Amino acid sequence: MKNFSTVAPRLASAALLSCAVLQAAQAAQPGDFRPDAPDQHVVVKGDTLWGISGTFLNNPWRWPEVWGLNRDQIRNPHWIYPGQIVYFDRAHGRLTLNKPGSGEDAAATGELRMSPQLRTEGLGRDAVPAIAAGAIEPFLTQPLVVQADELAGAPTIVASQGGRLYLGQGDKVYVRGKLNGASSFQVFRPGTPLTDPDTGKVVAYQSTYLGSVALQPDQKAGADVSSFAIASANREMAVGDLLLPAPPTPIRNYVPHPPERTVRARVMSIYGDGTQAAQSQVVTVNKGTVDGLDVGSVLQLYHYGKTVPDPASKGFLGLFRAKLKLPDERFGDLFIFRVFKNVSYGLIMQVNEPVQVGDVANSPE
Repeated sequence: MKNFSTVAPRLASAALLSCAVLQAAQAAQPGDFRPDAPDQHVVVKGDTLWGISGTFLNNPWRWPEVWGLNRDQIRNPHWIYPGQIVYFDRAHGRLTLNKPGSGEDAAATGELRMSPQLRTEGLGRDAVPAIAAGAIEPFLTQPLVVQADELAGAPTIVASQGGRLYLGQGDKVYVRGKLNGASSFQVFRPGTPLTDPDTGKVVAYQSTYLGSVALQPDQKAGADVSSFAIASANREMAVGDLLLPAPPTPIRNYVPHPPERTVRARVMSIYGDGTQAAQSQVVTVNKGTVDGLDVGSVLQLYHYGKTVPDPASKGFLGLFRAKLKLPDERFGDLFIFRVFKNVSYGLIMQVNEPVQVGDVANSPE
């Protein structure tokens, strides 16, 4: 591996920050910061930008605004590392890597200076990420949610070489269906239907990821099926299992932001079939790209307000009393990290009560 210096990238990051630092002072308001916010935080391994910002901010998802970064600038996240100190510049209402009042403070000049640091290998390997990716890695590339319209016409395993019933890595399988030019596929088995709490309709299926297959180059003209080799197998495959094209490389530089338009979603399921979920668990919501969600969208979690009898209503013989809808109660934040047409995966960031199926996930107020 070649050795190389990251001085230039670090200075480039500084330039990106300097052009936006005045925006930070304007974007951040006194109420954005926690009343017990410390003056500084020493970055340690395992920190995330969301977690660091939660030390200072009431709404940690707003860290790009408080740092003065826009969504394009933060797409290269290699700008803060363990050992650095994050300062709370109370005078200007912003977070900074320069000590307030020092000669390097940018308040007077409108510039943000960062001391060049030499890193020889693994550029960005130790950089602090936006969120902890470990909890969501399996969800980034595996087709764990399959939309209802994707099942129709999906290529299907119809036979195996030698008539084997259960298949594993290296086995040859025969697939019927249109490949549309793709050669690498993921194999899945449809499972639990996901029902929209608002409409009662099935919008997708929680699928079981089985592994991957690769199209064999020696295809014979006129055959009714295509030959595939099983490239990897998390579980045994069988005749009847379905294929989806392998997805593109997922986006891992997450920029938290409100959805592009107002979204009111509902939690459809909790991964793992539990009845409740806590921080760092994954849930599905009944909104997707067609509703304005994209990777990095932040939603606020609310318990759905119950309907109770109106005590002032007499009804008829004590029956059929009027109802009152109680307000939805906010209790946490949800970070959207994978988006489909009508469904999205969200990571629970912080909650003060368990998440339940049917809870509301709205655009930030």
